[in-house]
Amino acid sequence: MKKHISILLFGLSCAALQAQDISDALRLGQIKKSGTARYNAMGGAFGSLGGDLSAVSDNPAGSVIFINNQATISLGNFNKTNDSKYFSKSTSDDDNTLDVNQAGGVFVFENYDKTEWNKFALAINYQSDNLNNRIFSSGINTSNSVANYFLYYANARPGIGGIGVKYLHNGYYDELNFADQQAFLGYQTFLINPSIFIANTDLPTSNHNQYVSGVRPGGNYYHENSVVAEGYNSNLTLNVAGQYQNWLSVGLNLNFNTVDYRQKNIFFESNQNTIDANYSVSTVRFNNEIFTYGTGFSFQVGAIAKPSKDLRFGLTYQSATWYHLNDEFTQSLFTTSQKTGSTINDALDPNIINTYDPYSLRSPSKWTGSFAYVFGKIGLLSIDYSTRDFSRMKFGPANQFNNPASNNTNTDIQNALTIAREIKAGGEIKLKQWSLRGGYRFDESPYKNKDLMGNLHTYSAGLGYNWGETKLDLAYSASRREYNQAFFNAGLTDAARIATEQNIVTATLVFEF
Repeated sequence: MKKHISILLFGLSCAALQAQDISDALRLGQIKKSGTARYNAMGGAFGSLGGDLSAVSDNPAGSVIFINNQATISLGNFNKTNDSKYFSKSTSDDDNTLDVNQAGGVFVFENYDKTEWNKFALAINYQSDNLNNRIFSSGINTSNSVANYFLYYANARPGIGGIGVKYLHNGYYDELNFADQQAFLGYQTFLINPSIFIANTDLPTSNHNQYVSGVRPGGNYYHENSVVAEGYNSNLTLNVAGQYQNWLSVGLNLNFNTVDYRQKNIFFESNQNTIDANYSVSTVRFNNEIFTYGTGFSFQVGAIAKPSKDLRFGLTYQSATWYHLNDEFTQSLFTTSQKTGSTINDALDPNIINTYDPYSLRSPSKWTGSFAYVFGKIGLLSIDYSTRDFSRMKFGPANQFNNPASNNTNTDIQNALTIAREIKAGGEIKLKQWSLRGGYRFDESPYKNKDLMGNLHTYSAGLGYNWGETKLDLAYSASRREYNQAFFNAGLTDAARIATEQNIVTATLVFEF
């Protein structure tokens, strides 16, 4: 039997940075801000309109469009359903969250001096992107076992030597880097074995670094993968804007992000292949949990021009968001091994929180051009067009972006991602105290290969009622996107096809003073 250890240490640091991947970058780089009900109902097409707190977070010139001081608070119900297809089996899971997703206020100052700058505004706005999610996939993989994941990290690869048996046999989980920890887990629970026979007395000194699967052969591996995520990426915007000669508004935003995200993955594998005289693994349960937290900063500059009574044009530049992040990571692995007439259960739960060095993520910058036509006091039509180059996202250590540990992931980002367009369109009709609204939003896939992730389509509608100094707005939006989800980034990379549908109901109270 292999040497089994019990580690009772907490909070130890791992020697090497855990590798990030493209999905980690896109989780923050693709943030879709859910704002006020009016903003959501019109598809977020407010780049040339302003006059809404969430619009200020898109174009900083929008705050000076307000006529009166205003405060708003929004409550959102977020329902997300994930339909998964893994090989021939379909499953479904969903999550529902009720949250205060927006709150803010704007203060407008008229300039009665005889200057060309006749109006100024200061605003503060909070918005939160809900990251809660649940995905469940299951099905029979005809050829690949999770043992391949552990083999990937254990075996010698081009340019990277495999880890010697002596380190896996005598080592301690907390003394290894991330890659070697994966090999250690597999070795200690019989999922992988040396490719040649090594006597027990020779294992403590052996440099052999090639391994084979310890899983019962024959294919037809039943897999279950459960993902449960919760958290948020909040954005606090500080805004200042001014109006020049009643036709040009300009503004500046300073944006401060807070990230708090926890994801738990539970993977299960079993097979009913033939039992023989040698022990082989028949069931596996692999648990991973990661906690990501940190802060981010970006800025925006924008302008809105009013060349005539009815026309509006907007232009906004949003800088990259510079994130400073931290990860905490835990793992455990449980297996059952069988041979004719005997069963052994093995478990390795290090009970260790791996804490990694802080790292940076730079999300892509964004340009937005906007146009709106206002029908007096009857209604309006608006459209925004944006572009972002997702291939420019980069990981790195804190305060720099040239860490060799991040180079492979950054190369993957450059090779896989590209420029993505965003189109938002919305309209509003006013009938006395009532307002009727509708919108559409198109977010192009950031991948060069659109089969990996499809485009996002969002349809929305809403209404509002105006009591004068108080308004109530309601909105409903529905979106859908399909993408591939691999359970692991190496070894076992067969993907489930996920179709995500999200329904958001938003209610906003508006107070003028």
